[in-house]
Amino acid sequence: MSSASVPELSIVVPLFNEEESLPLLVEKLLLALRPLGRSFELVLVDDGSSDRTADVLRQQAAGAPELVAVLLRRNYGQTAAMAAGFDASRGRLIVTLDGDLQNDPADIPMLLGRLEEGYDLVSGWRHQRQDHAVSRLLPSKIANALIARVTGVRLHDYGCSLKAYRRELVEDMNLYGELHRFLPALAFIEGARIAEVKVNHNARQFGQSKYGIDRTFRVLMDLFTVWFMKRFLTRPMYVFGFGGLSAMGIGALLSAYLLAVKLGGAEIGNRPLLLVAVLALITGVQLFCFGLLSEVQMRTYHESQGRPIYRIRETLRGSLSG
Repeated sequence: MSSASVPELSIVVPLFNEEESLPLLVEKLLLALRPLGRSFELVLVDDGSSDRTADVLRQQAAGAPELVAVLLRRNYGQTAAMAAGFDASRGRLIVTLDGDLQNDPADIPMLLGRLEEGYDLVSGWRHQRQDHAVSRLLPSKIANALIARVTGVRLHDYGCSLKAYRRELVEDMNLYGELHRFLPALAFIEGARIAEVKVNHNARQFGQSKYGIDRTFRVLMDLFTVWFMKRFLTRPMYVFGFGGLSAMGIGALLSAYLLAVKLGGAEIGNRPLLLVAVLALITGVQLFCFGLLSEVQMRTYHESQGRPIYRIRETLRGSLSG
């Protein structure tokens, strides 16, 4: 493929049961992007929709040469659909947004402008959200505050899908679970420069929200995963080894105390403290061994994929004068 045929910009949109909003979405995207004078592609991913989304995608692709339709075999979830869109995209710059028309395609040029100021990721902030206050806004505010505190990346709105990325950043990140909402935190782990801009947010026009309270538990588990990756991805022994040594130390101290009591002639067989000492020693040994296994696993992860434990932003070389 020649470099001239590779678009400069890729718009990635995961879709699930959006047959009603899809035609208007494509129309708004084309209206926002064609005047920019940039080559672009629309990578629309159907995440195993149960309605006519796939059929509507085929119809839209017939009339829009910029559209690339990716049809997944079944519903894998938003993170997997976004990863499929990233893999299918070719642009140097990548923008993601939801397919329900709540994100405004007219905001895309603003995100691209900030991205080209030198940032690696620009995240949208829905500062005037048009969602239900109790079911969506309050949980979102709590989640944003918790994620920002745990990850150290201070953003107002982690849940906004409208984001712009540089391709090299996306290629460094592997997505699974519900990690699409933690992309800024994952990018921060890779050393990315991150900015946030206020964007428009529209009320849902068609269908119903796909988000439910069941996602809260999954988000919390993935938040713990991101926290662990940020702190201990390349040094898991630091957390497991410290816990193991601490538990073994406590067990050893309790055992020494009980031995002294036993030598003094007292009976220790029926003391709960004996059980605590034994459990502490066993737990400590298990944690320490788990830390060693994690170190081996971490090295296998990096070495098998050829993934370095560092990222270089640029390399500067001085020129020799004649």
